[in-house]
Amino acid sequence: MPRPRRTQISVEDTPFYHCCSRVVRRAFLCGDDKFSGRNYDHRRGWVESLLCELIDVFSIDVAAFAVMSNHLHVVLRIDIETANHWTDREVLEQWHKLFKGDELTQKFVKGELVEAHDVLRLKHTIATYRSRLCDISWFMRCLNEPIARQANQEDNCTGRFWEGRFKSQALLDEVAVLACMAYVDLNPIRAKMADNPEQSDHTSIQLRIKAALKGEQPKNLLPFIGNERKNQPKGIAFSLQDYLELVDDTGRIIRDDKRGAINVSSAKLLTRLNIPQDHWLKLTTEFGKLFHGPVGTLQELTSYCEHLEKRRRHFASCCQHLKAG
Repeated sequence: MPRPRRTQISVEDTPFYHCCSRVVRRAFLCGDDKFSGRNYDHRRGWVESLLCELIDVFSIDVAAFAVMSNHLHVVLRIDIETANHWTDREVLEQWHKLFKGDELTQKFVKGELVEAHDVLRLKHTIATYRSRLCDISWFMRCLNEPIARQANQEDNCTGRFWEGRFKSQALLDEVAVLACMAYVDLNPIRAKMADNPEQSDHTSIQLRIKAALKGEQPKNLLPFIGNERKNQPKGIAFSLQDYLELVDDTGRIIRDDKRGAINVSSAKLLTRLNIPQDHWLKLTTEFGKLFHGPVGTLQELTSYCEHLEKRRRHFASCCQHLKAG
């Protein structure tokens, strides 16, 4: 029986979560459907465009994404701090970018006087919206529902488009985050949809490479900020260049279907994280098979389960894949 999403999210342990949605019908989300002979590549653009819109609304960052033929992946970071620093007016302005709200919220945003007997109701509404704007379930709902409606309209049909609820898993440490991001970024290469990361359309890695060629980072993705330090801005505490080189090297090995070896120059992150190359290749090619729940060391998994008041440490056997060996 599916667990409520609130029993799977523990921001106290990690702000990072990997989410995946898969279509339920035989027709592809995107790409070529061999049964109908139709091509749905344009739908990948729908997803990427909507993702960019939602990033501007929610207090949730996207670290990685990949839109595949019949499913999509996103690695999200919940930004509680930003949501808590929004003023009441800013919360409503953010919410109104997607939803109309009600007469009371519209009145407040316009600067009109709110009657005393409506103040308590307004504060409750603002608190609800503030919570939703840093809620993964609401983020995925606002991503999946419009895509489903648009696809159903295009296919002239009704019913489910997505395969039930989206799947999510907590990424409990930097090894889990980095491995999951690389796994997501390399999806098109493993599926033989692209020969290299820069040709992987509608993925975060392609956006990062295009921006890097200009000496920049994509504005709509969580940035790499270099090594961890005091008073650092929000972001991923690794070097962007190290990550791009590592993903490129890993992609070449996967594409050529050989064991291969990762160049010393692009293995800086593996050395820092104490991950052997064979472990890294296994993680980035089989992440979805190896982990069906929270990802982290046994100690981190124990803490995560305690905070969520789980009696059993499910998926504890998977922790061995994150050991240095």
